[in-house]
Amino acid sequence: MTDPEDVAQLRNVKTGEGFVVVPRVLLADFAPRDVDRVPTMIGFEEFGGMFRTFEHTAWRLETRRRYQSDEETETYERFARGEDAGWDLDDSWCVSRREQSALGKRFERVRVMDNPPTLGQRYLLDNARRNSAVGEDIRNLWRSDAERLKLPEEDFWLFDSRVIARLHFNEDDRMTSVELVTDPVEVLRACQVRDAAWHHAARYDEFTGQVPSAE
Repeated sequence: MTDPEDVAQLRNVKTGEGFVVVPRVLLADFAPRDVDRVPTMIGFEEFGGMFRTFEHTAWRLETRRRYQSDEETETYERFARGEDAGWDLDDSWCVSRREQSALGKRFERVRVMDNPPTLGQRYLLDNARRNSAVGEDIRNLWRSDAERLKLPEEDFWLFDSRVIARLHFNEDDRMTSVELVTDPVEVLRACQVRDAAWHHAARYDEFTGQVPSAE
């Protein structure tokens, strides 16, 4: 790769580095299968910065039954008591989402739900009202359908169909680390997961009508 305009599109280029273009099919069909890969872990600050530096799409698959970080918020406490969660559409998170969406960037999620949903999943279904109001497109999928589609039971963000941020959790459902994945084979697989999940998932407002009432 020698064209200055092509090279200018690359990021984190070090002095003296050179680049070649390899067809995706070549990597998918002939990449080594049994090489031990050392995970590339990034800090939460760097992970947060990815939501500002991506160019086109940020897509999330959420598969867990609960998230410890949600349960530590005042909105969750209010929701668990049967009150209005009281979403603040002017907090820093919402402001950032609106700013990025105004630039034409897309934020999309598919959330996998149990039947009946857990309290944490009901909270996220209510949370979708806030996320949608600031530019996200939220869709939901029953776990039985996710299993039929053979979707992975993991949480990850897929940025620009080029890089995966895989989220790791401990036994208490608290996120402990973020793994950065750029391997073309894994990225291609994540794109296929996205396409299948997105096709079969229902918009959150349509999905709500399918959810049984909480006892």
